[in-house]
Amino acid sequence: PCEEMRTQVFQLAGCNWRCWYCFVDFSLLSGNPKYGKFLSAEEMLDMYLEQENPPQIFDLSGGQPDLVPEWCLWMMQEIEKRGLKDKVYVWLDDNLGTEVLWEVLTPEQISYMATFPRHSRTCCFKGYDGVSFSFNTGQKNASSFDSQFSIFEKLLCSGFDLYGYVTLTSPAGNCTKEKIKWFVDRLQMIHPNLPLRTIPLEIKPFTNTTSRMDSSKLDDSFVEQQKAYDFWWDELTKRFTYKELTLPYDKVQIR
Repeated sequence: PCEEMRTQVFQLAGCNWRCWYCFVDFSLLSGNPKYGKFLSAEEMLDMYLEQENPPQIFDLSGGQPDLVPEWCLWMMQEIEKRGLKDKVYVWLDDNLGTEVLWEVLTPEQISYMATFPRHSRTCCFKGYDGVSFSFNTGQKNASSFDSQFSIFEKLLCSGFDLYGYVTLTSPAGNCTKEKIKWFVDRLQMIHPNLPLRTIPLEIKPFTNTTSRMDSSKLDDSFVEQQKAYDFWWDELTKRFTYKELTLPYDKVQIR
């Protein structure tokens, strides 16, 4: 573990979901120009380079940055244009909620991003079943829960270097050992080692979370989160050796 990691974060001011635990104010997720500014890739890179001792990690976040998949492409092209291709690490945060990437970019453009020498994406699974997904994202139609797996697999098949998060909060009484076992099974259908590259993301109370949800429901969700994590760890210890479980995430092979 590192004690400090310096990154330059740019956020897309739009998202297709409204996760109650999101650290971003909902007013900044609606694409409202009052709370954001249109910037070109050139302008963003200028701002980055004008800093004293710019960090080596350039984080494209949100919201959901892949609502505008050209953004990542344009940033990479500008980074290469300025001779920084091997010096800047481009990190992207993906909520697995859109397939716009394949709708607006060519296979050549997608391949360019996937093979960029210093690029990774972290993909967040919003829950372990349809109920927890709806609870976390505010989406009444839980079918998007299933599409997360197909989108992740599609990104992996396109050649991207991927990491996973999973948020384990859910309504009272939802979590069972069988549901967590099924979720781990589903990850392993994509690759047997994928659970080792998937990090349970602990949700903690802070200003946004306490203002968006009734306190009793909030407390229940944290109880369910702990139960889910315990079941998760129990499943992983059954399926992997100690050596595999202690392997650094970036050393886990999923190809």
